[in-house]
Amino acid sequence: MKNFCIIFFFLFIFTGLAQTTQDSVVVKDTLAKKKLPRDKAPRRAALLSAVIPGAGQIYNRRYWKPPIVWAGIGGFGYFFLKNQKLYTQYRDSLRTSVADTGSTPAAIDYYQKQKVINRKHRDLFGFGVIAMYVIQIIDANVDAHLRTFDVSDDLSLHIHAKPVFIGNAWGAGLSLRLTFK
Repeated sequence: MKNFCIIFFFLFIFTGLAQTTQDSVVVKDTLAKKKLPRDKAPRRAALLSAVIPGAGQIYNRRYWKPPIVWAGIGGFGYFFLKNQKLYTQYRDSLRTSVADTGSTPAAIDYYQKQKVINRKHRDLFGFGVIAMYVIQIIDANVDAHLRTFDVSDDLSLHIHAKPVFIGNAWGAGLSLRLTFK
């Protein structure tokens, strides 16, 4: 085993030395000359969106997205605050009706149901605000990653279904062909 390792080692050293010559041709990289579009930093876009909602979309030059982000966060925020206000009103009304000995059980039951309904709606709209905030950060990051993705007409994928004879029976076959123009 020791002799095999030594032979194997010297075999790679000599083949590696045989590959280098004084007359080696240097081929320059052709892609280095092409001016590729500048890749927006996905981390920077996500960080900008995390600090100021919509700023990552502006950084990615998608100027139509920030109004959607602002409307979504603002709409969910508005309904969150509205339901929070109603929740506190019904909670306070429930407390005063329970403390008042002359209130009816129907009024207490009504205030209790309204308090629960508005708390559920408040929580739902709170989750909506958080979801919009997180989605716009992810959108800015993905958009920056896909900025240089090639969507030209040079790529095509064709799917063809054709009958295939296998053994003594016919079957269905599927072929995929990816063409680069």
